[in-house]
Amino acid sequence: MNELDTPLLIVDDDPTFLRILQQAMKHHRIATVVAQSPQEAAPLLQSHHFRYAILDLNLDGQSGLNLMKALLEKHPECKVLILTGYASVATAVEAMRLGAVDYLCKPAKIGDILKALEFEQSPIEEALPDEEGDDFQPMSVKRLEWEHIQKTLIEHEGNISATAQALNMHRRTLQRKLQKRPVDK
Repeated sequence: MNELDTPLLIVDDDPTFLRILQQAMKHHRIATVVAQSPQEAAPLLQSHHFRYAILDLNLDGQSGLNLMKALLEKHPECKVLILTGYASVATAVEAMRLGAVDYLCKPAKIGDILKALEFEQSPIEEALPDEEGDDFQPMSVKRLEWEHIQKTLIEHEGNISATAQALNMHRRTLQRKLQKRPVDK
């Protein structure tokens, strides 16, 4: 990817990750504009034209999907990549439905990020298991619970109280579960 005529927007609440990602993009001669919160990013949406953006899914307790909606309203041609340390099928589907071009789990390799932004391969193709099914592993009960919580959270538009009620769970219990990293498969 060559120097972009517009900067790449990166929004992540982890300052170390943000700095590392910004340096990696600089190494690839890609100009960046960074923010650590949706509030920091809001004025940037007005002052810059973005064709590419990398957004964290969980921005200090706020959904990066809400920021993505605002970004795509202002810049509908923008290609948005969602990065997250809290990956789930439900949030991936929701991100793609709302307009993300790809969805990667942290820590993502810079090559994978650049590939996603350049659309060299369809993200759907990458997610498909081998035809023989050798790589298919059923999800654990804990992972299934995480997926169900994420799906219910999306159905209730991120409202913790409504989600907890729908799951027949105490709000604090749900918050504790959401703060934990999801378990692998």
